[in-house]
Amino acid sequence: MAAAIRVRDDFSPGRVRAFARRAKDADQVRHLLAIATILGGGSRSDAARGSGVTLQIVRDRVLRFNAYGPDGLETRKAPGPDTILDDGHRRALADVIEAGPIPAVHGVVRWRIIVLVQWLWEEFEVSISK
Repeated sequence: MAAAIRVRDDFSPGRVRAFARRAKDADQVRHLLAIATILGGGSRSDAARGSGVTLQIVRDRVLRFNAYGPDGLETRKAPGPDTILDDGHRRALADVIEAGPIPAVHGVVRWRIIVLVQWLWEEFEVSISK
């Protein structure tokens, strides 16, 4: 079994609990209380049991706490995938929609999603689904 990762010692258990009292995020409060348990001399198993998580999650939270402090334990939103269209593509698409289709040029009398998708491919070679 590997040695436990040390928790940074520039925070006292009381100070971490004070952060937990001020926190608005319930998950952050649980993680801070687990860290306070460890800093107070409790075992990591006690911290995991007290916060209702596994030892691996306690380990991950200790790493985040060591790197970023109490603010690092806030629940963060996942970044999601990168956008396919950049600002230039969006502007060009908005301009073409505002101008409306020219039947002789575009072959349609009103824009449909599939036609705009095809236009994006022809203009920029950007492939998106409808």
